[in-house]
Amino acid sequence: MRVSIHEEQEQLTLAQTTRRHFLGDCVAGLGSFWLASQLGGRLASAASVERDPAAPLAPASPHFAPKAKRVIYLHMAGSPSQLDLFEHKPELEKLSGQDCPQSFLAGKRFAFIRGVPKLLGSPFPYAQHGQSGAWLSSLMPNFANVVDDVCFIHSMQTDQFNHGPAQLLVHTGNQNLGYASMGSWATYGLGTENQNLPGFVVLLSGGHFPDAGKSVWGAGFLPSVYQGVQCRSSGDPVLFLSNPPGIDRDLRGKVVQAIADIDRQTYAETGDPETVARVSQYELAYRMQVSATDAMDFAKEPAHIHQLYGTKPGEESLANNCLLARRLIERGVRFVQLFDWGWDSHGTTNDTAINIGFAEKCRVLDRCASALLVDLKQRGLLDDTLVVWSGEFGRTPMRENRGGREMPFIGRDHHPHAFTLWMAGGGVRGGFSYGETDPIGYAPVGEPVQVRDVHATILHLLGMDHQKLIFPYQGLNQKLTGVKSARVIDEILA
Repeated sequence: MRVSIHEEQEQLTLAQTTRRHFLGDCVAGLGSFWLASQLGGRLASAASVERDPAAPLAPASPHFAPKAKRVIYLHMAGSPSQLDLFEHKPELEKLSGQDCPQSFLAGKRFAFIRGVPKLLGSPFPYAQHGQSGAWLSSLMPNFANVVDDVCFIHSMQTDQFNHGPAQLLVHTGNQNLGYASMGSWATYGLGTENQNLPGFVVLLSGGHFPDAGKSVWGAGFLPSVYQGVQCRSSGDPVLFLSNPPGIDRDLRGKVVQAIADIDRQTYAETGDPETVARVSQYELAYRMQVSATDAMDFAKEPAHIHQLYGTKPGEESLANNCLLARRLIERGVRFVQLFDWGWDSHGTTNDTAINIGFAEKCRVLDRCASALLVDLKQRGLLDDTLVVWSGEFGRTPMRENRGGREMPFIGRDHHPHAFTLWMAGGGVRGGFSYGETDPIGYAPVGEPVQVRDVHATILHLLGMDHQKLIFPYQGLNQKLTGVKSARVIDEILA
């Protein structure tokens, strides 16, 4: 039997009314339980962070006066060797080539090492630099000029020894998928100072994504408007940002407005905050067509700046991204995350050899990371910009072997028991080192610093209490620092 258009419309209206009544009005119905689990956390979160649904990225007040207004986080994906950069271990150099003592191997798990490996001292000479007398290897000659602005934490530790979970832990506070990244928490808590650019921008170099993929800058259970936006240093800053053929800016603006009107009507009916997030993202993309292109175009930077960083327009490089990070925070972006792939120095090939590929990566890092600190300082931005550098774990003081056989090149395995992280600017003590490891750099002496302690400290410097920055979800007040005890590392604060 054929149904008329009028009858179809009546049936659709009845279905919508019945469903809306069941989900929205039946307190004891299944719909209320579903809404409580899916939306309740998001709606209840207004108690912890006051946020206008129509302007979720508008600047918000911190819990207390911040030392830092913004963050640039440089992550070396794959994890560089702290023992060949910042950890001077004369005792390890003396013992280099000898069998590793069983006390360091018994009951321990490594990603690849099997049997009894040889201890491996650094092939690079160390020297002290600056008024602080910080030890740096010969791989970091430019960094020696800024070392008095840097605070080292030498006693970092993690409980993950595989790249993906370790990267997730460093950036989301949890080794499992589905949690909100640090940059998302920062923009959720503070918003952004420029409504024409994302509050959280991600820049990649090295030719690959981090092992954990885009989850390391995802919003997790937070509204998706707070997730990181991946930008590129060549071509369109964001994929598909340009208008397609036959569409001009005026027409695109009308399309965005029409979609926004529909989404706002849907939000009025359902109250789903993701609908408002979608509106914000469409409108931001429209505004970014002009603002992002300007921010990402560093071709007009003076020649001495290009020389300082070692930039080459048109490349996806760490040097380019360091310069772009400075340009983005100048324009009010809250959190800029740089991922540079290629630091997994196992010694299986030339590229992963400590004395070949690793050394070449360090040459680029030394120049552009030092340039970033110099440039921020000369512009008066370092005082309220927190710069953080790390990998996801450290490297072993033993030379890597597999099946009892050494790699063809000099390499080190993953090492969760000790690694180095440094910070600069934004309220941390320059020319200061916190924590230490044993004479061969195997484990911290005294209490180690956990990743969650670093998260608590970064939030503190941004003016946020990690215990109060919460998001109720699935029956728990979720925090970047998780459920375990975390502390602000007061010793490193200026």
